[in-house]
Amino acid sequence: MISIAIVEDETSYAEQLKSFMEQFMAETGERIKLTFYRDGEDIIEDYKAQYDIILMDIQMRFMDGMTAAEKIRETDSQVLIMFITNMTNYAIRGYQVDALDYIVKPVVYFDFSQKMQRAIRRLPDKNVYRVKIGASSGIVRINAENIYYIESEGHILRFHTRLGTYEERGKMQEREAELVPQGFFRSNKSYLVNLNYVDGIKDGCCLICGEELLISRARKSEFMKMLAEKI
Repeated sequence: MISIAIVEDETSYAEQLKSFMEQFMAETGERIKLTFYRDGEDIIEDYKAQYDIILMDIQMRFMDGMTAAEKIRETDSQVLIMFITNMTNYAIRGYQVDALDYIVKPVVYFDFSQKMQRAIRRLPDKNVYRVKIGASSGIVRINAENIYYIESEGHILRFHTRLGTYEERGKMQEREAELVPQGFFRSNKSYLVNLNYVDGIKDGCCLICGEELLISRARKSEFMKMLAEKI
């Protein structure tokens, strides 16, 4: 399901966009969850990178859409942002927040439909599980298949991935519950490994990208069983 936020302070336009979205779902078969906000302040409060697409009016009473987009980009670099406006001169600032597109008021369904289809084509494959990491630079979303292993040190989780290393404060137990269904295994209290990247076993350790990661004696039998099922 695609999660879309609509930020629009004019009730008539919000209702129109809801109607257009319902028509779009009926025509395309897309499954979309809609969340509505009345102002830029509302969406940035407790924002957790929970949306795939944000449709946002630029002119709003308390916090304009451009300012809200700038604050969203501080923590979420991947959400697709589309502005709703009758002032196309905001285009240059839109590039600064990596806006995908503009929907010009008054909104026409055909134009809305075309732009929505374009945005959806830009979304990652929904069949790929994505992991949300609360890194110091902001929220990062990584495909689970791109994570080699996660290392725990105190309250810090270190994600070793194909795209680099990311750190967040968190609990290994929570990540274990999340990622075991995605083919990961807790080899010991410090490591949660992606079984797809295990190159071999040596001296009680599993080998991943040249690193030797300890397998605890209590978990070795189950680890070998799970690894054999992956081969």
